[in-house]
Amino acid sequence: MKPQTTYIALTSLYCISSASAFTFVTSSVTSSSRNSNTELQMGLFDGVKDAFNAPPNDIAAEKETPIDRWMGWSARGDESNSQGGTKAMANFIDAMDSANYVTAELEKPMGIVFEENGTKEGGGIFIMDLKEDGIAAKEGTAAVGDQLVAVNGMKVYGMDFDDALGAIIASETEKTKLLFFRGPSDQFYGPTGASEEWLTEFLAES
Repeated sequence: MKPQTTYIALTSLYCISSASAFTFVTSSVTSSSRNSNTELQMGLFDGVKDAFNAPPNDIAAEKETPIDRWMGWSARGDESNSQGGTKAMANFIDAMDSANYVTAELEKPMGIVFEENGTKEGGGIFIMDLKEDGIAAKEGTAAVGDQLVAVNGMKVYGMDFDDALGAIIASETEKTKLLFFRGPSDQFYGPTGASEEWLTEFLAES
């Protein structure tokens, strides 16, 4: 019985040693494989992470558009451009929103002092001043800075001073209907200004 017992013990010891050796090798391969998989997965997602973490003002030069430049989102992507974009957004007035237009029906003389925008600003005329006791000031709709868009339904935006003012002088109705955009010239005539198609449709409905 003893030799048999000894044989069994040796066999058990051999099995344990073999199992230990097998476990060690398997663990090593699994660990190596896991590390390799982890590195592969991290490599795949690094690009996605970088793409989503990229600052919104970091625009490729070839993809930069007029709206990007106006909003301050330059291809340089520096901090000053980011601040410029934030400021532009805060001052933005949508020229394709009818809520940013006002209409005044006034008798002549209206008591409005018009001034012409510079050619680089798109032309057209705007209200520079209102005479204190004038009809426009008393009526209360028009305000300093308003851009003149139409006279009695006729487009005058973009016209030079004489032509735009001439439309008011030529009006023969008791009251002249003036349509104004309430905002600066760059918001109306600039890259984010209203499209010709939108303005035509808007004036037809006004």
